Amino acid sequence: MGDVTTGDVTTVTRTGTKTKPGPAPRPAAGSSHRRRPELAAFLRSRRARVTPGDVGMPPGLRRRTPGLRREEVAQLSGVGVTWYTWLEQGRPINASAQVLDAVARTLRLDPPEREHLYHLAEVPYAYVPEALAQSVGPEIQGIIDALAPRPAVVYNSRYDILATNPVYHDLFIAPVDDCAPGPDNALWRLFTVREQDCPLLFRDKELPVMVATLRASYGLHAGEPGWEDFIRRLSQASPLFTRLWESGDVAEPGRRVKVFRHEAVGELRMTSTSLSINGMPECRIVVYTPNDEETERRAAMLRSGATKNPAP
Repeated sequence: MGDVTTGDVTTVTRTGTKTKPGPAPRPAAGSSHRRRPELAAFLRSRRARVTPGDVGMPPGLRRRTPGLRREEVAQLSGVGVTWYTWLEQGRPINASAQVLDAVARTLRLDPPEREHLYHLAEVPYAYVPEALAQSVGPEIQGIIDALAPRPAVVYNSRYDILATNPVYHDLFIAPVDDCAPGPDNALWRLFTVREQDCPLLFRDKELPVMVATLRASYGLHAGEPGWEDFIRRLSQASPLFTRLWESGDVAEPGRRVKVFRHEAVGELRMTSTSLSINGMPECRIVVYTPNDEETERRAAMLRSGATKNPAP
């Protein structure tokens, strides 16, 4: 591998061929000045925690360096020792995504650390989607239970229903138990239940937004068997879903006012709010807040179970 210096920017090639790159992109004023020392400190701290045994190397004698040596990181990553040394010294050198990935693997960085490395090195970060969560822990369940009488649910980005509190169950799950057999998924329930049994009013406005939100998430997962199978099955089960899906519309989750109907308490106007969950990528808690005093009263009736007599 060769090191090539042009002005104050050093470019490293993996083949050793010398090149004359153009000038590096000019970052925001003061950005590199602060990020380079942060990058240097971050790499040193990550290197110090990886032992030779972690990467299948003998410990050697008279090792004074905690963790790996710089030359060992360079060797394991397939980069030049001089280049890696300069990177760890915070010098203004360019790094490719390929080389950063190699360094990240050697230093055993987890996904958040890898993203942090990219940002400090001023290299565009490509998000790698993880498998969708299919369950929640007791802490998250406890949070949504405590939100009653506000209905609350945990969705992943495919609208799989991961957890609900009793109020959401009474409002949304119980009325559509006669939907077509399929996954425990909000879209599946809404598109396969009879329209007169759907708890969500104004379906012509709400369902297109939900499908557009699904499509925005699908972009990260196109080609994955689980996603493709879900889209195929729902398309077969619902011509309406097929038509909305083929429109190609895209939207992001956001605050909306939705109107529900419940046979025992009547109509409820709810504002939906999405909250992200640390440690659960592509999952969100959706809380439905009553939009007026009457809805507040009726939602409390759902929680208390006082729904024996339908509302007039």
